[in-house]
Amino acid sequence: MPRKLALWVAFDGTDFHGWQRQPGLRTVQGTLEETLQRSLRHPVDLAGSGRTDAGVHALAHVNSFVTSSDLPLDRLHSSLQSRLPTDLSIVAVREVHPEFDATRSAVGKRYRYRIHAAQSRPVDQLCQRYTYHCWVPLDVQVMKEAATHFIGQYDFTSFAATGTVRESMVRTIFRCEVNRKLDEIHVDVEGDGFLWKQVRTMVGTLLQVGRGRWQPEYVREIIDSRDRSRAGPTMPAHGLCLQWVRYPPEMITIQSI
Repeated sequence: MPRKLALWVAFDGTDFHGWQRQPGLRTVQGTLEETLQRSLRHPVDLAGSGRTDAGVHALAHVNSFVTSSDLPLDRLHSSLQSRLPTDLSIVAVREVHPEFDATRSAVGKRYRYRIHAAQSRPVDQLCQRYTYHCWVPLDVQVMKEAATHFIGQYDFTSFAATGTVRESMVRTIFRCEVNRKLDEIHVDVEGDGFLWKQVRTMVGTLLQVGRGRWQPEYVREIIDSRDRSRAGPTMPAHGLCLQWVRYPPEMITIQSI
């Protein structure tokens, strides 16, 4: 009898060309589907919780699929782990509700952008693959103030990649916080969903505020303008990491390993 399963996966996005399958390129979806087919002995078509760009990392990206195999979850987990490359790992395997879809069932996501804010290079702490280096002094307090202006339900056209076309450009940001920990500044953004490159452009805008180029309240003007040219630069992908994806509990509580 067919089962709906979901995988929670972690990956270092440095050597992947993003999540989505692309002919002739190494992607997370392509690698997972090939490995699943070897373990389950039938083709698999994954639905993913997000199409992360090349270079973006994840601690808990979610992928769902249907299988006719009765392979126990613990054996599937072990089989996948033994076959996957070292920059991709299965965090959890769950049998989920038949109507669960990793893309459409998501109700919230959280991303973190890491900034190495010091004169020293990130490689000094072996974090060059996961942090953006900003050697210019940043005022974290004004960045915190600016971040509060993102919270709420708005049309985020100003922060989407040029040419992005969606049925609605409205998204809700539940949380946007800026915190410093030693040489790193973390920007944590939680919302019900995000437009293409939205988080990286939000961070680029906060950096402009932190460098003293814009006042914190200018963020509201950028949002209201719906004009991409008013916002800050899109930050490099390697500083961004998907932290988690949230789903309704009744959709994911059948079984797990």
